[in-house]
Amino acid sequence: MTQIARFITVEGLEGAGKTTVLNAIEAQLRTAGIDLVTTREPGGTPLGEEVRALLLGHKHDGMADDTELLLMFAARAEHLHRVIRPALAAGRWVLCDRFTDATYAYQGGGRGIDMARIATLEDFVQGDLRPHHTFLLDLPVRQGLDRAAGRSEPDRFEKQREAFFDAARATYRARAESEPGRFRVIDASQDLDGVLAQLKTSVAALLAEVGP
Repeated sequence: MTQIARFITVEGLEGAGKTTVLNAIEAQLRTAGIDLVTTREPGGTPLGEEVRALLLGHKHDGMADDTELLLMFAARAEHLHRVIRPALAAGRWVLCDRFTDATYAYQGGGRGIDMARIATLEDFVQGDLRPHHTFLLDLPVRQGLDRAAGRSEPDRFEKQREAFFDAARATYRARAESEPGRFRVIDASQDLDGVLAQLKTSVAALLAEVGP
């Protein structure tokens, strides 16, 4: 397959199964002959991983919402500079666990930060770069939180109230509705086989769009 650089993101709330889905997408793309880089946010670089630890850990519980937002974009700026832009420039695909849609969902929807302020930072940090395709794993908040509860000690975000995640989910869904050409919504409330079947079909459609 001719290599045409694509930036693909996977989004979803806690318990949606992003890690499993990310691995399945990566496997299907590599089988199709796609050369890709798999990464995550916040993180993806040494500096970004340190920022991730600050954001997810409990050492700074109670940090200001604006601080959280700016740290997200600081890590993103480094990620773009070190990983994402170089890979795309080299013709490689980038598969990323969360990106700026998560900022709109969590900091915008969950924290209540003005979406226009997030958009200003998005333009400043990213320029005109946006994901080409986004897989949104959607499921009821309570179902996701119940799944996540059995994994490990909850991080700083996982300890938020259910209303926080309700607002984040609503924001994700609104963004998907406003950009149907970019988003592929996966019903993550199904069992694993059902989710992976949806995913396989969606990735196949994506590969067909790109062409041989």
